[in-house]
Amino acid sequence: SKNILIEGITIQNSPFWTVNPEFCENVKIHAVTIFNPHKNAPNTDGINPESCKNVLISDCHISVGDDCITIKSGKDGPGRKMATPAENHTITNCTMLSGHGGVVIGSEMSGDVRKIAISNCVFDGTDRGIRIKSARGRGGIVEEIRVSNIVMKNIRDQAIVLDLQYAKTTVEPVSERTPRFRNIHFSNITGQVNQAAYLNGLEEMPIENITFSDINIDAKSGFDISNANRIEFHNVQINTQIGASVKASKVNNLTINNVKSYTPLANSPILDLRNVNDAFIYNANPFAGTTTYLRLSGGDTKNISLGNNNFRNAQTSVKKEADVKEEVRVISGDK
Repeated sequence: SKNILIEGITIQNSPFWTVNPEFCENVKIHAVTIFNPHKNAPNTDGINPESCKNVLISDCHISVGDDCITIKSGKDGPGRKMATPAENHTITNCTMLSGHGGVVIGSEMSGDVRKIAISNCVFDGTDRGIRIKSARGRGGIVEEIRVSNIVMKNIRDQAIVLDLQYAKTTVEPVSERTPRFRNIHFSNITGQVNQAAYLNGLEEMPIENITFSDINIDAKSGFDISNANRIEFHNVQINTQIGASVKASKVNNLTINNVKSYTPLANSPILDLRNVNDAFIYNANPFAGTTTYLRLSGGDTKNISLGNNNFRNAQTSVKKEADVKEEVRVISGDK
């Protein structure tokens, strides 16, 4: 179908997905309120466009027992054969009060998901904020995603999830069954959450080109990143209760620009990098009381460079474990 408008209605107590346009073009969902039970109510999703093109979801208020908004594009072989992507979606000015995720992509994304803009939303009481998930067997690509101007509060799990191992499977050769996440960017996000972010790629297909800019989050634990390439942080503040603000493992090409915590912990570094290759860390200005800013470990850790950092408030600027063989390169300006 084409040219669909759903506007100004309230829907309650749906037993399954509440609004579910499929293979549609030019869809506008505006000022819709959805209330479904939030306890023991699986699959009571709010708005689930599947394999749709040109979708605007705006000014909606959603409280449900599963995901609030989920973008899908088919599952596994049938989805790849249909090859109808979800593309050109804008989600803006919405509030989500309960649900497994505020805005979710996948895990059924075998026909590709691309060109998605999510902005000016509030998530208060959802299990997760933004969640993008897939697994081996799905295939498909999720790319060209922008998430900006988001407020999250009372998030029970992660603010941000990018997970290519949503279903636990064994490593396999790269093929049409291999899903990919790339070119996904987050900016201007404030939150009080349980965990800041969980990013988990595949050994054979790391997630790629993910950026975080102007992020301010209070969390029990920070970023946990593994199997990833080209990850960037710019002006990110993560105040944790346990562990590092950013923990990265098996990451290539890592850029960290002005990452700090205003609640430094005596037994945890701000940055904890293990088996990271080609990292540039600059413009650090640790808060008073920082014991260790950067901890390096792992025999595959190499090509680590520092520049223009002010480490005067850190007891130890860099702690290098014995299994790290290469020296850290200081480009200029560190104090």
